[in-house]
Amino acid sequence: MSKSFDAKEKTTIDRRNMLKALVGGCATASLTGCLVREQEPGAKGWVPQQYDAPSNWPPQVRGRVPIDPENPSIVRDDRKCVLCGQCIEVCKKIQTIYGSYALPVKDDFICIHCGQCTLWCPTGAIAEADDRTRVLQALKDPTKVVIVQTAPSTRVGLGEEFGMPAGSWVEGKQVAALRRLGFSRVFDTNFTADLTIMEEGSELIERLTGKSEAPLPQLTSCCPGWVKFVEYYYPEWMPNLSTAKSPQQMLGAVLKTYYAKKTGIDPRTIFSVSVMPCTAKKFESARPEFNAAGRYWKNDGLRDIDAVLTVRELALLMKEAGLDFASLPEESYDSLLGEGSGAALIFGSTGGVMEAAVRTAYHAVTGQKAPALAFDLAPVRGLSGVKEASLDVPGHGKVCVAVAHGLHNARTLLDRVKAGTARYDFIEVMSCPGGCIGGGGMPRSSVPPADDVRRSRIRSLQVKDAAGTLRESHENQEIKELYRSFLGRPLSHLSHELLHTDYVSRAKHLKVDPKALEEILAGQVTEASRP
Repeated sequence: MSKSFDAKEKTTIDRRNMLKALVGGCATASLTGCLVREQEPGAKGWVPQQYDAPSNWPPQVRGRVPIDPENPSIVRDDRKCVLCGQCIEVCKKIQTIYGSYALPVKDDFICIHCGQCTLWCPTGAIAEADDRTRVLQALKDPTKVVIVQTAPSTRVGLGEEFGMPAGSWVEGKQVAALRRLGFSRVFDTNFTADLTIMEEGSELIERLTGKSEAPLPQLTSCCPGWVKFVEYYYPEWMPNLSTAKSPQQMLGAVLKTYYAKKTGIDPRTIFSVSVMPCTAKKFESARPEFNAAGRYWKNDGLRDIDAVLTVRELALLMKEAGLDFASLPEESYDSLLGEGSGAALIFGSTGGVMEAAVRTAYHAVTGQKAPALAFDLAPVRGLSGVKEASLDVPGHGKVCVAVAHGLHNARTLLDRVKAGTARYDFIEVMSCPGGCIGGGGMPRSSVPPADDVRRSRIRSLQVKDAAGTLRESHENQEIKELYRSFLGRPLSHLSHELLHTDYVSRAKHLKVDPKALEEILAGQVTEASRP
């Protein structure tokens, strides 16, 4: 007599085992299309525009990217993985990571932590490493002062998790929700986006005027996935990276030094949380370089950022707490570290860092307000993969800038500069298509993620910037007070101690396969990442 499954055994059957059981029958078509059995290996798969290149995998089993069990940013639930290959698709064709290096790898699972695979995974098998438990424990600890910061793009993404249209502006409701979850203070990362512009812009001016020996073009450093990409693949470009930390890390450092001194809070009691659109921010917060507060107070136990939540994680916390998001009132960020300009706000979209920097750098060089062009820098806006612009700066001449998003485009851009076919003074790169609004921790929209969703989120940021009265980082009054009473000036000794860092080459961890990389770069890319 055959043995039947009991109820417990039934619940342990996972998607992967189900796939194995169904191979060969038309039931497999529920995953891959009803014509699967008629296709030859290497035929087109089940998602439009995907799998145009032949492979050794049968159409319904295309493999998956390797994920280190200790990866601080992403995890995989093997019970949900159907080996569809979507993670390979984005990692290889959009980010040019998977398949670009020789095997076996030396001592690392090659990953830049961008989390694009979490957006492309149709079953949700790949997700962010969950920090909700740690945050909830801190919120319940009466000895902790739990403070949270929110990135620019979170306020145009969170609403989608509650059924609102893409790009819905929910800044006030997000602040209200965080207070009801129990956070002691709610700060705006826009504050330190403005601070980043002050430091990074000053650094650029020193390079342009020859006061610094650091080379041009200056490369932005606020995207941790891009920084790690440079460490892996372009270590010769590391001197070009700005030394300015990202806004997340700057606020973490300022919070446990300046703010702690100003308010009399023991920095050892502060548990600093950030809500980010980005899974790579989890990796960034754990980097050994980012313990400026610990060095300042001579306390090795102090980290600048203690936990990072993605937008999706925050939405889950809110749902688990039973919050009715739509009915929440509009509330404002806490003062002292809560003011941010429109320039900071557009950090969330591709080209935004460049546009914000141009506004302040022009003023710093000339003493005059930047021209109207700098407040609607159309050439660096939009979803073209590589964008460029130039601006005549009185007393200096023409400044040439370029923007890339998605690392396929970053390679294209850097290779142009290396070949001498293009010259720029300043280059902005974001790992994710669309910039932070398309980050790996944002709400999932479709497989693959849709450009119309990205455009809606970008449009919301740009509309708010245009409607604001404060649109230049150097006009932020809280930033002026921070320099007057604590930091002194941009690029001061204390600024360097708290707000700047150095990076390390990771080239020894991999051996680039030139032929494989050439084939990847010659392959098809999606609209959002096409140069």
